[in-house]
Amino acid sequence: MTINEIQDEIIDEFSLFSDWMEKYEYIIDLGKQLPLIDKQYKDEDHLIKGCQSQVWLHAALEGNKVAFTADSDAVITKGIIALLIRVLSNQPAEAVAQSELYFIDKIGLKEHLSPTRSNGLVSMVRQMKMYGLALHAKS
Repeated sequence: MTINEIQDEIIDEFSLFSDWMEKYEYIIDLGKQLPLIDKQYKDEDHLIKGCQSQVWLHAALEGNKVAFTADSDAVITKGIIALLIRVLSNQPAEAVAQSELYFIDKIGLKEHLSPTRSNGLVSMVRQMKMYGLALHAKS
């Protein structure tokens, strides 16, 4: 699936929920299903700056696609990074770097986060795109 197809799928999923408490529960569940980052990447180098909670993110090229792994010490943040990984992982590095993540606004995520969590979301997206750019330059 392409990045946009996955975003459209997420928008459809979130439209099934009637209120934001249900959406938060779904995001938390996604975080619980997130495959954990290897312990060697839970270090200062992989910590995303600008997040209220701690978020570690690792990216590697597998074939010609970017594979992301992550973890966070906060359940809602872990769910948010799980959503971002769902959209951007297993995609070509160039596509990751150039992606326009419209699903965030379409599902109303940014407006339902605290300002510090919203800033953290922007930092996560920025870091994932930077990884895409760096990995594309290497390949």
